[in-house]
Amino acid sequence: MSAPAADKAYDVIVIGVGPIGETVAERTRAAGLSVAAVEHELVGGVCSYWACIPSKAMLRPVVAAADARRVNGARQAVTGPVDPQGVFARRDYWADDWKDDGQVDYLKSIGADLIRGHGRLAGPCRVAVETPDGQTITLSARHAVAVCTGSRSNFPPLPGLDEARPWTNREATSSRDVPGRLAIVGGGGVGVEMATAWNALGSKVTLLAGGHGLLPRMEPFVGEMMARAYAEAGIDVRMGATATSLRRPGGTGPVTLTMKDGSELEADEVLFATGRKPLTDDIGLETVGLEPGSWLEVDDSCAVKAVGERWLYALGDVNRHALLTHQGKYQARIAGAVIAARAAGQPVDTTPWGPHAVTADHWAVPQVFFSDPQAGAVGLTAEQAKKAGRRVRVVDVDMGEKVSGAGLYADGYTGRARMVVDEDGGCLIGVTMIGPGVEELIHSATVAVAGQVPVDRLWHVVPCFPSISEVWLRLLEAYRG
Repeated sequence: MSAPAADKAYDVIVIGVGPIGETVAERTRAAGLSVAAVEHELVGGVCSYWACIPSKAMLRPVVAAADARRVNGARQAVTGPVDPQGVFARRDYWADDWKDDGQVDYLKSIGADLIRGHGRLAGPCRVAVETPDGQTITLSARHAVAVCTGSRSNFPPLPGLDEARPWTNREATSSRDVPGRLAIVGGGGVGVEMATAWNALGSKVTLLAGGHGLLPRMEPFVGEMMARAYAEAGIDVRMGATATSLRRPGGTGPVTLTMKDGSELEADEVLFATGRKPLTDDIGLETVGLEPGSWLEVDDSCAVKAVGERWLYALGDVNRHALLTHQGKYQARIAGAVIAARAAGQPVDTTPWGPHAVTADHWAVPQVFFSDPQAGAVGLTAEQAKKAGRRVRVVDVDMGEKVSGAGLYADGYTGRARMVVDEDGGCLIGVTMIGPGVEELIHSATVAVAGQVPVDRLWHVVPCFPSISEVWLRLLEAYRG
């Protein structure tokens, strides 16, 4: 696709064309607006090539084999470990071999102009694009600029970090070699998923969970059960373990981590999964009075609060609402409708649950970790609800003990479910589950939480017998006493 001429005007300019940028481009194009999509790397973004898609492609065969081993009659057919080369081939297929031809064709099909290069704001409603051949193209937006540049790994300031050449999510989801020993620093989503994957692929995994344990933003029982399952799977989980320095002389050979207690840990590779920082340090924020490298605070229409006239929007990771692809795409759908409405001079409704408000960002954010076991949640934890001043009742169910469908799903099923009920409103405000197969139950929980369905009404939502979804009946029975 040829680059457009310099100083060309569009209705909407999108900086960063991952899933969120693609979605806002699609929605604004569907409204008849012209769109320039600016991307300096692969169209499809980190999610498509170094995060969600390749990681889940790696994890699915791992979990499938684990599920088979949990069922008598099937476990006898599993005669060996998962095949790394088969897993990598599957991953490479889903990552399109790190080529973005299909994504580019999609942009072309919706009528958006793709501009390859590094896009930077150049003042209100203007974007300068530095192209790969060294030219600079200046674009202007009639209605909106959407910043969808995402985030990157946030490394702690440790001595020897550069020399150690640590893995990030990028290397962890694209490596074609299985390290004999893999140290993972960080017990969040990336840490637990990659521990599951690489342990099954043959690495001896040591997971350094730091002071907050595994998956610390979920209910505490999730991290506790995950740690027990990982120990049984042969993963060395070290709670409260903190690295203070690294060394890898010459940047080759094993890497040695020095721990806070003075001990040392040697590994062939080390993965840092220690949080994210916004990719906003080099996108020209200073030209519109914003601080480079900052998270961008937005209103409920995803317009940046600190910029007047509502022409600048920030979607996905950069606004820090929820660093999840599905939540960013939700924001993009909302923002696309907002941009189209404002461009047409139509009213914008940002009241709660209105068509132009990212209401779900505030109390109905779902998340799933595709580890083994799987863990998922939506809404508030019990502690978060109490801190928010809500009068709640917490109901827990041991899924292996109480849910016949769970026992049929896996011999010796181990899992737990919790629902948090707002006693004043009579509705669910939080649900958390851990156990094999629970990833497919989280959407039903999301419907209940986002839809504010009264608990009394949920009593008439009959789960199919004998499925794991019977857990809903058991939770409601426990609630009713």
